[in-house]
Amino acid sequence: MAKASKGDAAGALWQRAAGFAARAHQGQVRGDGVTPYFAHPVRVAMTVRDVFGCDDQEALAAALLHDVIEDTTTDYDDLAEAFGESVAGIVAALTKNSALPAAEREDEYDARLSRADWRARLIKLADVYDNFCDQGTLAAAKRKKIAGKLRRAVELAEADVERSEVMKRAVKVVKRLGGK
Repeated sequence: MAKASKGDAAGALWQRAAGFAARAHQGQVRGDGVTPYFAHPVRVAMTVRDVFGCDDQEALAAALLHDVIEDTTTDYDDLAEAFGESVAGIVAALTKNSALPAAEREDEYDARLSRADWRARLIKLADVYDNFCDQGTLAAAKRKKIAGKLRRAVELAEADVERSEVMKRAVKVVKRLGGK
């Protein structure tokens, strides 16, 4: 699928992604047991656009879809057919390989994310930003884990800072959030 242009066509990609993600995550709730899960991908997309200043339509669609492969029955082919290879590739880069042993999973994920489209790292920053901001009701151990993910996401994204003003802004915001 070609990158959408401004106007009606631009809205169509993120709108279709929002509908798709809402249906895919239907019935799922956040860790508090109350908040519909779909609130998280919406906040991630809003962070990409409103906090980090990125209006790239494929990035916004991928942000809305970032957890559908990992947390639903959706697979890469479903996304590629509905949204194109670029969006599907970004979402796949953000999906941990559950077939790997837990001890290997994070290292493989970080290595894949480091080679992925820069927008995958941007969305990862928005994901940890949202999780960090949403941690008020979480246990101390979970908050510590989120802080570690925040640091790893910043480390992965720092390679893009010199090439992208959006990434420079995003890294700065997330570092500030983490107290750096």
